[in-house]
Amino acid sequence: MHPARTRFLFCLAFIACATSVGAAVYLQFTYNLTPCLLCHVQRALLLACALICLAASVHGPTTLRTWHRYALALLVMALLGAGVAGAHIGSQTSSPEQLALAVTHVKEGFSLLALPAWGGILEHALLSCAEINWSLFGISLPEWSLLAFVGAILLALYLLLVEIPRKILPNDQTLV
Repeated sequence: MHPARTRFLFCLAFIACATSVGAAVYLQFTYNLTPCLLCHVQRALLLACALICLAASVHGPTTLRTWHRYALALLVMALLGAGVAGAHIGSQTSSPEQLALAVTHVKEGFSLLALPAWGGILEHALLSCAEINWSLFGISLPEWSLLAFVGAILLALYLLLVEIPRKILPNDQTLV
């Protein structure tokens, strides 16, 4: 793996993730948009992706295994974020009946875990997540977050599937 190119890609990914979180915070305070529970989780996962990318670009490891670990960590965080963003988009695009059914399943699950108070808190949080407060070009904030996570997934897959085999092939002509 070419360290300079890989560090540059991680640096670009850090800038993209940090800009996404910064834009969400800017919109929150400028337009008084109150973030819901899933918005907070998405921001935390975007920050985790940003910190992984920052650590990889600043650290600049010399071994292939360490680059591989950074790419895997980015992939895991981005997949989690894409899942949360997908659930958020699903709650925004579902009908009220479907949303009510999902909320009752969540409440039942927490009552089975002997946490009935959490069920009520999550019911309010999930119902507030169904509102679309802001959009740009017809795309809501969770959809923009999903695009950012998909970009991070593509970067991690590129690093894992293209950059690492490119480095391995010239040395021993075999794929590992």
